[in-house]
Amino acid sequence: MTIFLPLIIAFFITTIATPLSLILIKKMGLLDNPKTRRHPGIIHKKTTPRGGGIPFFIGIILTGIFFFPLSKTVIALFAAGFLALLIGTLDDKYDISPYLRFIGNIVAALIVVLIGGITIPFITNPFGGILYLNSIALSFGFLGIPISIALSDIIAMLWIIWVMNMLNWSKGVDGQMPGIVAISAVTIGLLSLRFVGSDSFSKISLDLSFMIAGASIGFLIFNFHPAKIFPGYGATAIYLLLAAASMLSGAKLATAILVMGVPMIDGLFTILRRLLSGRSPFWHDKKHLHHLLLGFGFSQRYIALFYWIISAILGSIALVLSSKEKLFAIIMLLIVVGGTLLFLHHILNKNYDKDRL
Repeated sequence: MTIFLPLIIAFFITTIATPLSLILIKKMGLLDNPKTRRHPGIIHKKTTPRGGGIPFFIGIILTGIFFFPLSKTVIALFAAGFLALLIGTLDDKYDISPYLRFIGNIVAALIVVLIGGITIPFITNPFGGILYLNSIALSFGFLGIPISIALSDIIAMLWIIWVMNMLNWSKGVDGQMPGIVAISAVTIGLLSLRFVGSDSFSKISLDLSFMIAGASIGFLIFNFHPAKIFPGYGATAIYLLLAAASMLSGAKLATAILVMGVPMIDGLFTILRRLLSGRSPFWHDKKHLHHLLLGFGFSQRYIALFYWIISAILGSIALVLSSKEKLFAIIMLLIVVGGTLLFLHHILNKNYDKDRL
């Protein structure tokens, strides 16, 4: 039962912090007015506070004070998270350029990897053996200065940046994101139990995962439809922490990819779709999977539940599969979800063409 104590404490702190933060958030003017804000993905009808990343992050960092040692890794984690929260809060207020936000993502990822020392030293080869990424380095010169970067660091940074943006795209309907994050964090936490005691990062991974889960559930109470508060871009601080938790103690990337498989594939599909249509992958549209499901008449609550159920099923499967079986499961999921997205886009575009005739 004590292993779930971080989850319980983070849940209660976030549950208390969210209504208190709403007072500050409203005074700061972090409000999403659908009549004045230009964003193609908007589906709500009334002005709703943004800035949900603030109580979300408070729930985790205050819980961390009780469980984490004051180490370089922990300081780097929360410093990077605070930077992501700060940039996200500015975006919630001023809608800053997505390119500036992306630069912030890169800096935050650099803090986690280069200062915190959280990286992906190896990945398990599904067909046997281990691939040691930290033994491969990319060397190049910059302004006459020789630079060498380990492949493990590069992949770790790309993973953090990807998770931050992919999960940000997965908050389109009320309650969708915190449910996905909670289930993903619990799955990673349960898997971390196998590694506790094997290295210095394992306990941090375990506690951090359950803190994220507890804070997610606490925030979900206020974010489920009809939402009293939106996560906003500041919630990327939590996505960063989740990405770090998945790398700590054993590099559980295959498990994380599988449990977050649906939003991940939707994210990949979104980038490819935007690039093929000649648009920047950073600019918004209204063609994510949750938007397509809304177009078919599903309610926000049912769509959120759909994502939760699929994530829970995939998370349960990920806990019992071998590395090779996870690879085949990811390939099958890619085929099924990718095919579904293509089919839904085809049907909606066909209906749209009929309506124009």
